[in-house]
Amino acid sequence: MSDQPSAGKSQLIGALREGISVVQMVLYKEIKALLTSHDPERDAATTAKLAAAITNELFGTPNPDPKFVSFREQHQRLMEEELAGLTEHLPQIKGYLTDALRVQVICDDQEGAHDPGVLQTADSLGLLLKERNIPLPSAFMTLVRGLGEEHGLIIAPVPISDEDDRSLVH
Repeated sequence: MSDQPSAGKSQLIGALREGISVVQMVLYKEIKALLTSHDPERDAATTAKLAAAITNELFGTPNPDPKFVSFREQHQRLMEEELAGLTEHLPQIKGYLTDALRVQVICDDQEGAHDPGVLQTADSLGLLLKERNIPLPSAFMTLVRGLGEEHGLIIAPVPISDEDDRSLVH
């Protein structure tokens, strides 16, 4: 019996992390489009790496692979400039980002890693909506599901008729 609560908590944390990943993917797509509009001559591979590095920076998850560490160091100034402009260029993402970062901190805390640094970074960039309430898990998942559908990352389940349902049961 004692295994049940931790297994349920683990499943909840896993589901919440998947929701956080949806926000990360949308943010990556938006940043990539923004970078392309800022410098259409930049090669696509560099733009993709920059978008990933900026997204990882916001979520406090820089890629530890030496080639990405080197890339990040080489492009630090540009990354900082783009991060500073996100609140102006992507205001529509602030609510999702606020919720995802708060949920990430809660998940990390539940797993024994307490580091609110991502919230402080987002706040310093003007991306954290302090007055926004922390969403309950179900509200967060509903929010990110809608965001994922809007950006073509998630396909919502389609209800089937009773007749179709009966034909699936042998």
